[in-house]
Amino acid sequence: MSDDLSAALGELRRLLDHDLFPLEIGAVAEDRRARKELVGQLDDYLLPRLAAIDAPLLAVVGGSTGAGKSTLVNSLAGEDITQAGVLRPTTLAPTLVAHPEDAPWFLTMNVLPGLPRVTGAGLAEPGTLKVVTTAAVPSGLALLDAPDIDSVVTANRELAAQLLAAADLWLFVTTAARYADEVPWAFLRTARERSTALAVILQRTPRDAVEPVSRDLARLLEENGLGGTPLFVVPELDLPSESTRLPADTVAVIKEWLAGLSADARARGEVVRRTLSGALDSLAVRLPALADAVERQRGAEGHLRALAAKSYAAGMSAFDEGMRDGTLLRGEVLARWQDFIGTGDLMRALESRIGRIRDRVVAAIKGRPASGRELATALESGVESLIRAVADSSAERAVEAWLADAAGRDLLERSGVETAGRLGRASAELRGRAEKAVREWQGYVLELVSTEGGDRRGRARAASFGVNGLGLMLMLGVFASTGGLTGIEIGIAGGTTVLGQKVLEAVFGDQAVRRLTEEARDDLRRRVRELLDDEEARFAGLLDEVADPEALRAAAAAVHAHRLEIPEGTAL
Repeated sequence: MSDDLSAALGELRRLLDHDLFPLEIGAVAEDRRARKELVGQLDDYLLPRLAAIDAPLLAVVGGSTGAGKSTLVNSLAGEDITQAGVLRPTTLAPTLVAHPEDAPWFLTMNVLPGLPRVTGAGLAEPGTLKVVTTAAVPSGLALLDAPDIDSVVTANRELAAQLLAAADLWLFVTTAARYADEVPWAFLRTARERSTALAVILQRTPRDAVEPVSRDLARLLEENGLGGTPLFVVPELDLPSESTRLPADTVAVIKEWLAGLSADARARGEVVRRTLSGALDSLAVRLPALADAVERQRGAEGHLRALAAKSYAAGMSAFDEGMRDGTLLRGEVLARWQDFIGTGDLMRALESRIGRIRDRVVAAIKGRPASGRELATALESGVESLIRAVADSSAERAVEAWLADAAGRDLLERSGVETAGRLGRASAELRGRAEKAVREWQGYVLELVSTEGGDRRGRARAASFGVNGLGLMLMLGVFASTGGLTGIEIGIAGGTTVLGQKVLEAVFGDQAVRRLTEEARDDLRRRVRELLDDEEARFAGLLDEVADPEALRAAAAAVHAHRLEIPEGTAL
């Protein structure tokens, strides 16, 4: 059923309605052009033609610069409709010539919906489609004068290719001097690959060269798989000016051929079905190639994500090392610990039994609430500083890694100097988020301590030491290694953290202390990992989600499966 074919094409069009190639990798310019051409052919030809199989034929008159396309259209119409002349490019906006009965079809946005319609006298603006009606053109067929396929203006070349892709029939115009040029043959080979209905018009041929040139052109058509293509020859004439129409007798055979085609509904239907079938068959080659290109984009996107992830994984490792190497226990934290618990006296007391000093520890913990708050603040500040430091280094590494990659470098350059500069350091929001995370972690540790007692006796024992003090000791236990300290700091920091552990073991037991320490450490790591994930997401934010190549392949398979379901039309 044609409904299934239309649905398959509609799904394909939906998948193509995205930037499939956001990354500068490989032959991305060619990939983007291929996608644009596919979208254009779907919008301009396949979908509207399938929806209205009996609509008038669109014959696009295309060819090289100076081939006489506009002159030919004016001559076939019998009046000056399009502008012809010596200035190049002459055709700045395409002109469509149709019979008045066919005007409603072409004036609405059925075909070439991206080109606004213009009517009336005067020149049309570039980017529009001028529609002219005349009874000189047979009903059932319209002529469209396209820009040069080899125009010096890029937009004109692209528009010419778009218009040819929207045609039911190509009227390809060339000259005796240009018929062997490569650019026209690239288009003609595309017509062959897509089975597009085609006629070739050889113009401006010296009379004594008509036979050898036309024979050579026929040979080239045969060699390029286009044997049997209708070939019309218009000899060179001595015209008063470039804008003069050709004598009626020189284009009579072309006009009669077009009139016969338009008058024969079956012949028109065959042209439509041939071109439509060829366009559908071409998707079997073009779509897999496009899906392969999308696959490469996905691989490049994954590589950039992996570079950012690796940079922030290194940052997480640096945070882990910062927890283990004891550097968090130096400086302000160490000083506040001494204020809090009276390090010197307690160090000497370590030589005695822990039970003998427990009362003094309890007194120290309960008797110095201000010092406890200062210790908690110093520890909080130290952890926050470590988080910001590893976030800064992670961001710097990620930017450096992207700059070393062509696709990443392009993304950063397109994002602008300001954005790239911000990406190279921790975000402005990290400070506030880190402060919140550390405070919540400290609250979590206090909750661990307060709930660990278990039975009434255990809770009473924990309460006797003070939950805040025990919580601070557990926090310090998370950073108990002294690998980063030297000299007197090792003796003091190491001794005091050992003391804290002994006190905790006296309250909870050694196995519980080890478990509590691991739980506190794991919870802090989880919170830091979340912060770094948010920082890493800034890089992912520059990456558009690349389409799924398998979805494109599935859509291509669906179109291929229903490609023969072209409606017959009322004339067939």
